[in-house]
Amino acid sequence: MQSPDVVLNIQNMSVVYETTRGPLTALSKLDLQVRKGEFVAVLGPSGCGKSTLLKVVSGLLGIAEGEVTVSGQKIVGPRKDVGIVFQQPTLLPWKTVRENVLVPIRAQRLPKAQYEAEADRLLNLVGLGNFGGYLPHELSGGMQQRAGIARGLIHDPAVLLMDEPFAALDALTRERMTDELQSIWMETKKTVVFITHSIQEAVYLADKVVVLSGRPGTKVLELDVNLERPRTLDTMASPRFSEVANRLREMFGAGKRNL
Repeated sequence: MQSPDVVLNIQNMSVVYETTRGPLTALSKLDLQVRKGEFVAVLGPSGCGKSTLLKVVSGLLGIAEGEVTVSGQKIVGPRKDVGIVFQQPTLLPWKTVRENVLVPIRAQRLPKAQYEAEADRLLNLVGLGNFGGYLPHELSGGMQQRAGIARGLIHDPAVLLMDEPFAALDALTRERMTDELQSIWMETKKTVVFITHSIQEAVYLADKVVVLSGRPGTKVLELDVNLERPRTLDTMASPRFSEVANRLREMFGAGKRNL
């Protein structure tokens, strides 16, 4: 029987794409459970099905076999209780930052007036309290991505999916955003599935790291991080951080720092 605190439950899931050269299996017999309030990072080589996994959980892609449930309900199409933060902020350039945060509310035809105060609260939470009236092009890349995180949280989703949200940022901004995301998560306690190619990022942020094999992707390792929060630069120098990072690095060959 499924534990009542499991929000996302994936059992024996396979995903097959139909291509001009025939069926292509992207994910094969994947099992994964994510508990309420858990931050799970997913690592794997390019093309292993990480983004496919998020498409399935968001209800944008069907499965060939198995079952996927969110909050005990089988996924059969797009879901309103799942939030997404993309690799690029994808903000609408003609709308203000505040209006962009409210886009999911309009899309779901929810009463906008009831969410305006929440939009302001989230903008404050992500450090954009004074920028709600700005247009996206007036913000830096990191600030735009923070707005994207606020947008993903506005409708209070059961699960927040994050698809390499810092991949397009420079190294210094990415490091700062990683710290800010940890603070946001500690404040909201959202259930997060976070796709990344960075072992260091995964260990720093996650409660649990899941490693997928090359295509067709299937789970080859699930590792609890077990590091106290909040995590800092000192955490990265700790024996436990090195132990977890090295164990993950072994999965991808000696000497590789990033997947």
